[in-house]
Amino acid sequence: MITSYKVILASNSPRRKELLAGIDVDFKVRVIQDIDESYPADLPTKNIAEYISRKKASVYQQQMADDELIITADTIVVLGDEVMGKPHDETDASRMLHELSGQTHQVITGVTLTTTTRQQSFSVETDVTFKALSDEEIDYYVQHYKPFDKAGAYGIQEWIGHIGVTGLQGSYFNVMGLPVQRIYEALRKF
Repeated sequence: MITSYKVILASNSPRRKELLAGIDVDFKVRVIQDIDESYPADLPTKNIAEYISRKKASVYQQQMADDELIITADTIVVLGDEVMGKPHDETDASRMLHELSGQTHQVITGVTLTTTTRQQSFSVETDVTFKALSDEEIDYYVQHYKPFDKAGAYGIQEWIGHIGVTGLQGSYFNVMGLPVQRIYEALRKF
């Protein structure tokens, strides 16, 4: 219904798989390990996620068939001028959550749709507000949920989102890692 291409999700994220499946798109997963996710230091913060999604797409594009459409994505968390990637360890995760506590931050996901003849990229931004989190709440979350594979050290769909998020402006699914409504519209037009 949505596209005549064979859709490939270039991600090993269980959240992204679940979200893409939620819009009834038939897809396969293809993962290329160790793609460089660096970006120029002077790149404006709002452009980073989209830049990285295009960088990932260029690696996949070298190995794709004519009838395939590859979806690459990257999600970042931004607080002020600081870009929060995935935490290195418990201490880093705890630091990030302390910084996000009582603040509103942005979650930006860059998405690139790529075929052998065409490419389209876009970003979706969502504002997320956390209550003031206690040390005990942060420690509990980090120790029990080990959010080391998540930008900003949290998953909104997990315990910390249930007890800590007081406001959301934009796409909830974007905060989970894939703005599926926007992807659905882009696939329909592709």
